[in-house]
Amino acid sequence: MNKEIKPIIILGPTATGKSALAVELAKKMNGEIISADSMQVYRGMDIGTAKPTIEERQGIAHHLIDVRDPDEEWTVSDFIERANGLTGKLANEGKTPIIVGGTGLYLWSLIEGFSFPITPADKELRAKLEKEPLVYLHSRLAAVDLEAAAKIHPNDKKRIIRALEVYTLTGKPISQLQKLRMEPETKRLGSIEEEPRRLAAGSYLLIGLNLPRDQLYERINKRVDEMMDKGLIDEVNGLRGKGYGRELISMQALGYKEVIDYLENKYTKDEMIEELKKRTRNFARRQMTWFRRFKDVSWRDACSATLLGDIIGAV
Repeated sequence: MNKEIKPIIILGPTATGKSALAVELAKKMNGEIISADSMQVYRGMDIGTAKPTIEERQGIAHHLIDVRDPDEEWTVSDFIERANGLTGKLANEGKTPIIVGGTGLYLWSLIEGFSFPITPADKELRAKLEKEPLVYLHSRLAAVDLEAAAKIHPNDKKRIIRALEVYTLTGKPISQLQKLRMEPETKRLGSIEEEPRRLAAGSYLLIGLNLPRDQLYERINKRVDEMMDKGLIDEVNGLRGKGYGRELISMQALGYKEVIDYLENKYTKDEMIEELKKRTRNFARRQMTWFRRFKDVSWRDACSATLLGDIIGAV
């Protein structure tokens, strides 16, 4: 990799404007964007994942978007292998790699590797799950991680809750993440010959975007309303019409499972919209739980008038 080019990593909770900032940076710095979003990889899942449209990309190349169908596997190790390869390729071409997204597990794994606890405990989420009937919890686990549900005894509430907690916080089944941690890192990267690759400390600029809670929640609520106006319900209906059911990991994504519940008459439309807003706000809090673990983040006000210039000056 060209040592003179420092990759830029932009993280932060949903609705803070990461994608738009990345495009503006790419325009100024001869850059290309590498998505670190675990759901934007899926074709046809556009509105609910807030995938930047062709117009919003403004001619800037975006990588790791639309690389899988909703029923195809995409793992953390897939992301790391592809992101590392793209980062080196772009730098060698004299372009600035801009890695942007809100999937904390992906970014942490890229920077730190896989040797970490799968996810920290979320006391609020655990307390909520504790109130649910055991039968419901186990059936819910079976819906998102059949392998874990088969291994965990239906009466083992502690392990069931932990598995659901990991899935909720990471978007990935605990059975999949446990396999990643047990495999040699070189194997996960696709070759038993190559050294484990991660971004060396100081070799990248890590930017975090945040907003005061009331402003962030206002943006989240507005985004959900915009998703409805753009046709999220029709998007989900279209995916179901192609045979993509709620049992898929992709269709358990935030926004898709709530619309499916609405289509199956579990919510009225207004109830579904309010539930989606609430869950998205909760998701933003969980994202920050991840991001607080990162070292050397330069946190910035997402609404700062000097944001773009400040970042360019820091590179």
